[in-house]
Amino acid sequence: VQPNNYSTFYDDQRQNWSIMFESEKAAMDFSKQVCIAKCNSSPVLDSVLYQDLVLGEGQGVEGGDSLEIAYTGWLFQNNGPGQVFDSNVNKDKLLRLKLGSGKVIKGWEEGMMGMKKGGRRYLIIPPAWAYGAQGVAGRVPPDSTLVFEVEVRRVKLVKECSGSDGQSVSSRDSPAPSPVPNSDGFSAD
Repeated sequence: VQPNNYSTFYDDQRQNWSIMFESEKAAMDFSKQVCIAKCNSSPVLDSVLYQDLVLGEGQGVEGGDSLEIAYTGWLFQNNGPGQVFDSNVNKDKLLRLKLGSGKVIKGWEEGMMGMKKGGRRYLIIPPAWAYGAQGVAGRVPPDSTLVFEVEVRRVKLVKECSGSDGQSVSSRDSPAPSPVPNSDGFSAD
């Protein structure tokens, strides 16, 4: 995925190709189909597949960074996204999470690494990286592969603070536990 509705890829002979789409939506739809095709052509899905839809700006997120996320989750059914099982897109609250804290499924922790503020990504997560054999009663059947579209709306990087000498200071160095993040600590939309 490139700016201005471009996508680039390499073919089997490692030749580089570029495609320009008429709209951002057309470029995102194509990128989703590429990710679905990767999933459907994989003999065994044993890791998270992801495809950027929009790159975003700034530094890529890593473990310890706090994010505010808009997302929609589908069950992977009939070789593509099926029934929506969860979403916060039309709700007032974004999901707040700290990457690496273990508060979300392992597939999100893995699939969101490197995303940037304003970035959107399409994730296909195998059962072992999601809810596994237990599923979620009434929402996610056991052994379900999941599809998510996630958008990083706000980011608070661990290494965002700097000391009086201009050197970067990580909040991990602080002896006191960090407070629960509030909206004041996040970059503006």
